[in-house]
Amino acid sequence: MEAQNRWVSTLRSCFPILTWLPGYNLTWLKMDVIAGLTVGLTAVPQALAYAEVAGLPVQFGLYSAFMGGFIYCIFGTSKDITLGPTAIMSLLCSSFIGGDPVFAVVLTLLCGIIQTAMALLRLGFLLDFISYPVIKGFTCAAAVTIGFGQVKCPLEMSLQTLDHNRLFFKNSVISLFWSASWVGDVVLGLSCLLFLLMLTFMKKSLSSIDDDASFLVRSARGLVWSLATVRNALVVIAATAVAYSAEVTGNHIFTLTGKTARGLPPFQAPPLSETTANGTMISFSEIAKDLGGGLAVIPLMGVLESIAIAKAFGSKNNYRIDANQELFAIGLTNILGSFVSAYPVTGSFGRTAVNSQTGVCTPAGGIITSVLVLLSLAFLMPLFFFIPKASLAAVIIMAVSPLLEYGVPMHIWRVKKLDLLPFAVTFLFSFWEVQYGIVAGVTVSALMLFHILARPKVKVSDDRVVVLEFDSGLSFPSSEHFSKLVYKHTLHASPARSLVLDCSQISSIDFTVIHELAELMKQLESRGAELVFSHLKPSVLQVLLLADLPSFKHTDTVDEALQLLTSTTHTTVNHSSDGQSQERTLML
Repeated sequence: MEAQNRWVSTLRSCFPILTWLPGYNLTWLKMDVIAGLTVGLTAVPQALAYAEVAGLPVQFGLYSAFMGGFIYCIFGTSKDITLGPTAIMSLLCSSFIGGDPVFAVVLTLLCGIIQTAMALLRLGFLLDFISYPVIKGFTCAAAVTIGFGQVKCPLEMSLQTLDHNRLFFKNSVISLFWSASWVGDVVLGLSCLLFLLMLTFMKKSLSSIDDDASFLVRSARGLVWSLATVRNALVVIAATAVAYSAEVTGNHIFTLTGKTARGLPPFQAPPLSETTANGTMISFSEIAKDLGGGLAVIPLMGVLESIAIAKAFGSKNNYRIDANQELFAIGLTNILGSFVSAYPVTGSFGRTAVNSQTGVCTPAGGIITSVLVLLSLAFLMPLFFFIPKASLAAVIIMAVSPLLEYGVPMHIWRVKKLDLLPFAVTFLFSFWEVQYGIVAGVTVSALMLFHILARPKVKVSDDRVVVLEFDSGLSFPSSEHFSKLVYKHTLHASPARSLVLDCSQISSIDFTVIHELAELMKQLESRGAELVFSHLKPSVLQVLLLADLPSFKHTDTVDEALQLLTSTTHTTVNHSSDGQSQERTLML
């Protein structure tokens, strides 16, 4: 029976769908359908817009938006999260694929393989080395870069996504004045932005309405909330209707998305090579080499973004997620996504928030969203020809604006000023190359961490016998620092002083430290002094006993160690004239 329970537990951990599917009911189905449709109406216009950010034809955004719903329903552990193209992932991909769909698909396949391998090898802990200031520095820089990349859209003949690897403030401003004559795109783009802003603020203001209001007020509130939730779809539909009306009357005043591939993407093995227009064959190894650092940055950032979102909503809605299972679900989504010409995907914060707010009960809501995307691909692609690029630019700008959190630097400054360094480095370097920003931020954070390891804070008590108490562990980076402290406070004193090492904060010890301790104990013994350990944890005590250190002594407390070291000390007590005792210690 116990073996059977373990087997069932293992099966459920591998296939989380088994934890909720047996109890699925009509109430859950109703809520999942509502949430899935709502998210789908948000996902379709966003997918079209994010494909532009990635430098790909718009249909590739939809190709990337449906596989996650099916895979995550089976393997995901969060009821709220939705997988698909995002602004940050699109920006990262644009840095490596150069607008080439073949490179995008190969990148998706390799990212999926890397993420799945990390899940199987339990390497999710690597994400812990990307600190919060680094993440916030990158997302703020990404918001600025993407936003400036779209400013030109309503003001030029075509949506020309800026080179997201450089900061072209100057070029953006010049083009702003150079192309301001394109009144149609300007007016439409600004109108879409204003409409999105209005609905966003209206939705936020709904929280101030009293729940005890009349039926009419509550009905109006529900209508406004519903419209505000699907505001992206409303804006794109309205803008498309306006553009279509202008086109059929012969007024070509808007820059349109143009011709798109029709129908569903074929399910086929991802291309592992490419033949260019001039007949040059690019092999798989050459593609992988050209992708370079993207094979490290994109898988890690994709997983980091998704798991962070899943944890946030899990905490909000009182459930826990399995980070390694999330890693596996994302990796498998990308692997299978490469068979339908998708580019790398991750969790979307905006769509996940919509999913949660509309009351989704299980990951099955993602299936409804995916079906809606597939229906759009099957029947609506001809209509996408008339979608104005200015409306898609407005959707992108509104989607990335929450990423620019102005209060983060001040909050970091109040908590720990030094953490502004990795934030600033990541933020600034991301305008040069986005992957360099992440690498630079992680490097600075790692150096700060290494400094803490190599120079831990030590409390020194010096009263005839020196007591050293580390506020963190003692490992090989700090062994030299430890030796210098011992020489300074004991061996360089005249006469040499004995030492008590308070190990209450030391949970592990390595061979380098053992070797250094052996040398120090020999030096102390030759000078007539001793080293006594106190507060040793069982694991550390075991290692020290196996090391066979010379004259090894240990006590349970520091006081006992001090008594042990002063047992050879003769103490006489004199009474002062005022009746108080004075202690005088003489070393024998």
